[in-house]
Amino acid sequence: MSEASNEQHPYFSLTPDTVMDAVESVGFVCDARIFPLNSYENRVYQVGIEDAAPVIAKFYRPGRWRAEEIQEEHDFSTELAELEVPVVAPWRDAQGESLFRHEEFLFAIYPRQGGRAPDLEDADDLEVLGRLMGRMHAVGCQHPFVHRPTLSVQSFGVDSVEFLLSSGAVPESLRPSYEAVAFPLLEDISARFAALEFEPVRLHGDCHPGNILWRDGAAHFVDLDDARNGPAVQDLWMLLTGDREHQTMALSDVMEGYQQFHSFNFAELALIEPLRALRSMHYAAWLARRWPDPSFPMHFPWFGDERYWGEHIMTLREQLEALQAPPLALW
Repeated sequence: MSEASNEQHPYFSLTPDTVMDAVESVGFVCDARIFPLNSYENRVYQVGIEDAAPVIAKFYRPGRWRAEEIQEEHDFSTELAELEVPVVAPWRDAQGESLFRHEEFLFAIYPRQGGRAPDLEDADDLEVLGRLMGRMHAVGCQHPFVHRPTLSVQSFGVDSVEFLLSSGAVPESLRPSYEAVAFPLLEDISARFAALEFEPVRLHGDCHPGNILWRDGAAHFVDLDDARNGPAVQDLWMLLTGDREHQTMALSDVMEGYQQFHSFNFAELALIEPLRALRSMHYAAWLARRWPDPSFPMHFPWFGDERYWGEHIMTLREQLEALQAPPLALW
């Protein structure tokens, strides 16, 4: 894959002055302290404010989401926060607006929220997370997103594989091995989704531990940038780590809390391994799609090497095998 010049990537014009001008355009007064935070898809900064706590300014990647899709995410976050589900929702101005535009960028302002990732080895922490996720899904099931997408085999799997093959991201030497596992895997996953009836809910969408901030015994969900409609188990399976026995124990802890606030369709447990496989495919395609952004070759220098693709193909093979095992169950 070739690298594009800086002038071609969408954040070339997002200078510190642009960041400060954007923040001040909605009424804040910056003190010129700007600290970039770890984010690749978007650009996120902690911005110092005169005589007040710093704020977090998030600049959305141009062309990824339409304004109405971002607004739906904001409205969902605010809906949750108003019901005291601990989500870090965007700041709104006096007119109730939360999404703003400066030059070519859509951006939002968030309060700063500190914390660490939760301890997924702690049964009590898992039960707390289950309760919070149950409360989130009790809100999320009330009506679907209208503008934001639905998690599907097509969008996460088929489109990802087609892009990787058409873009030349997969080395030619490994292309036959990749096709030999990717196509059967997609066929199996598609059959499993088609065979299962479930009611989609509005999801966090990317609920890995890095998007949960734990502090003083309480958790806050952050970064609903991947929020979409989908099966409830999508927000739960990333809390389950380790071998099968350990995942089963963790699932029991999570469900202990979850079912206090929302019912769960246990048939969805059959989607855990398919969803894990789809995430792996989607992640590889995400890296390939974002490669023209100079920050990606800098932070992911191993992507594109034959070693990476050999390991990715092995991961897909392991997922194909995992699909043959019975799904997790509590009884």
